[in-house]
Amino acid sequence: MKISIELKNMHFFAYHGVLEHETIHGNNFSVTLRFSADLSEACISDEVVDTVNYAEVYELVKEEMATPSKLIEHAAYRILRRVKEAFPRIDRVEVELSKMNPPVTGQMDHSAVIISE
Repeated sequence: MKISIELKNMHFFAYHGVLEHETIHGNNFSVTLRFSADLSEACISDEVVDTVNYAEVYELVKEEMATPSKLIEHAAYRILRRVKEAFPRIDRVEVELSKMNPPVTGQMDHSAVIISE
């Protein structure tokens, strides 16, 4: 049984960016992960070992967000690869990484990239 899971709006303070002030002062980021996996065993067993543990996924995303990248595309791809490697039962994953208050001359809530595999 294929199940879709969404871990929505995980918030991090990180140092991703091209501009010097972004790498010095940092910014707020939000990560949403959407993935699907065959979690039939978990549906029957009611045991966390038979599913994708959300706490473990969060810690993995937190680790990747702590490693600075110039581009949010790069950070999102690193998250995607780590999730796929750490949880082989996941067959599809989508990472949405948003930078709050991006350095533009006008008003913008956030910029975001969405990467999937």
